[in-house]
Amino acid sequence: MLVVIRGAGDIATGIALRLWRAGLRVVMTDLERPTAIRRTVAFSQAIVHGEAVVEGVTARRADSPAQALELLKQGIIPVLADPDGACIPALKPAAVVDAILAKKNLGTKITDAPVVVGVGPGFTAGVDCHAVVETMRGHTLGRALYEGSALPNTGIPGLIGGFAGERVLRAPADGTFHQLLDIGAQVKLGDIAGEVDGAPMACTLDGVLRGILPEGTPVHKGMKAGDVDPRCKMEHCYCASDKALAVGGGVLEAILCLSGALKSVE
Repeated sequence: MLVVIRGAGDIATGIALRLWRAGLRVVMTDLERPTAIRRTVAFSQAIVHGEAVVEGVTARRADSPAQALELLKQGIIPVLADPDGACIPALKPAAVVDAILAKKNLGTKITDAPVVVGVGPGFTAGVDCHAVVETMRGHTLGRALYEGSALPNTGIPGLIGGFAGERVLRAPADGTFHQLLDIGAQVKLGDIAGEVDGAPMACTLDGVLRGILPEGTPVHKGMKAGDVDPRCKMEHCYCASDKALAVGGGVLEAILCLSGALKSVE
C-alpha cells in the first residue's frame, strides 16, 4: 500500500516511521526550504542535505514521482520538495495523510485518494477527509476520529517535564534568523540560542535545546524558532517523540480501518 504524507517535520516523521515499520510504502513532501524545528528527527532534512536518517530509517530527496518510486524499491523513503502535493495524481496512492500541521487545510481534498487522513485541527471527517487524528496532548492524543474534527488549537504547547509555553522559543523580530547554539546544547535560563538581526532569542528555562531553526531562515516576530526540553535527556533530541508516535499510531489505524486492510486478514 502506497501512502503520501504531506509534510515531513517531526510529527510527520513519527507517522512515517509507524507506517514504514508496519510495511506500508511511504512518500513524503515538504517545502523546498523546510521550517522544521526538530531537524534531527525530521525527514524534511533530506530535501536540504540529500539524505536524512531517523531511528535507523533512511529518507532521501527525490526530484520526481518516478525517482520516488525507484527509491522505494531500494527500501528508502523518498521526500519531494512539493508543498502543493502535485505528485499525488501521478503516484495514485491508496492513502494521503495531511500532516503539514498548519492548523488549517491548505488544499487537501477528500477525493485525493481512496483514504484521506487529516492530522490535527483544520479538518472535518466526512467533509475534506475520511478521518482526523487528534494531536493535542492529553486523553485523546492519537485518537482516530471518523466524524467531526480535532480539538481546536489553543496556541499553548502541551506539558513536558511540567512546562508548557515556556518550552517554545520564538523569534524576537521580523528578519533573518541567526543560529547561535546547536541542537543538543545544554542551556540555562537566559542563554541566547539565536538572534534576529541583533535581537536576542533567550532560553526561557533550563534544559536541552531539542530543536532550533537553521541559519538564515526568514522569520516573523513570534514565529516558533526553538524548543527546550526540561527533562535534560540528550537522547530525546535524536528519536521521535511520544506525541509523534501516538499520532502515527492513530494514522495507521485510520488507514487500515478505512482501506479494509484489517478485514482482509480476518
